[in-house]
Amino acid sequence: MSAPAGSWRVEAHRLVGARQRPSPHQDERAGCGIDLLVIHAISLPPDQFGGPWIDALFAGTLDCDAHPYFDGLRGLRVSAHACIFRDGSITQYVDFDRRAWHAGASEWRGRTRANDFSIGIELEGCDTQAFEPAQYDTLAGVTAALLRAYPTLAPEAIAGHSDIAPGRKTDPGPCFDWAGYRRRLAGLLAS
Repeated sequence: MSAPAGSWRVEAHRLVGARQRPSPHQDERAGCGIDLLVIHAISLPPDQFGGPWIDALFAGTLDCDAHPYFDGLRGLRVSAHACIFRDGSITQYVDFDRRAWHAGASEWRGRTRANDFSIGIELEGCDTQAFEPAQYDTLAGVTAALLRAYPTLAPEAIAGHSDIAPGRKTDPGPCFDWAGYRRRLAGLLAS
């Protein structure tokens, strides 16, 4: 489900209007506040969109025999707080007050273990193709809602996965329009 960019809100650590699909790959935050928003990109198989694969990966039910690429994902236990699909719809997998397993080995401003203090938002996408305008609209709206709900989170504390795991990760990738996203977000925060 997609909503107008300015209409998203967080209640009880859930995004109102998002499809809810709880992932088993989560746990308690280690007493840390939410100080960082990490933007990711995911496509399964690589560079392909649609299908049940992202939901299945985060649910721990991915059929690793369904595609040769999936064989390398056997036993992987990962999640994100939410994923924004190509049409702008969003699914939430982990409540924002809980720790999703999205960042892996990571560091932000001298702090390691970014999963402890961050929210991870996936975009259905890859390094070689542009993201859809509907995804930017949803991302900006959701980001504004998160900034309102979590005062410890600031617009300056938004990073790509590549920023917290340089050399290991490239997402959201060179096709992600940071300037356009920040303009959309600034417009929503000013209204």
